[in-house]
Amino acid sequence: MHTLSNRIRQARGLLPMTQAELARQVGVQRSAVAQWEQHNGTAPSIRHMLQIAQVTGTCLEWLATGRGPVRIDQSETTAAVVLDDYAQDHLESRLLEAFRKIPRRQREPLVGMIEMMARR
Repeated sequence: MHTLSNRIRQARGLLPMTQAELARQVGVQRSAVAQWEQHNGTAPSIRHMLQIAQVTGTCLEWLATGRGPVRIDQSETTAAVVLDDYAQDHLESRLLEAFRKIPRRQREPLVGMIEMMARR
């Protein structure tokens, strides 16, 4: 079974990247990366694990546990938040706030009116 130290070394090797390069990008000394990669060395903090995963392009779950894919297939990912679903400025925010105060039965005709106005 692969250990955390092996997975960190493997993640770094996928790029390829030296210990010094990984240390610089994570914001630690090279000796910290060397410790993480030693069989009985220290384990990185969760903050550093997140940074290692981000820098190396690996999945945090795989890096931490060895489960799941090594890398995320970008074609299979979905956005956590769709920014277009949120107010883009103060005026839209006011409109959304007012809309939420309208009784549900009156919302549909209002949306129809706004859609009609938008087609002009």
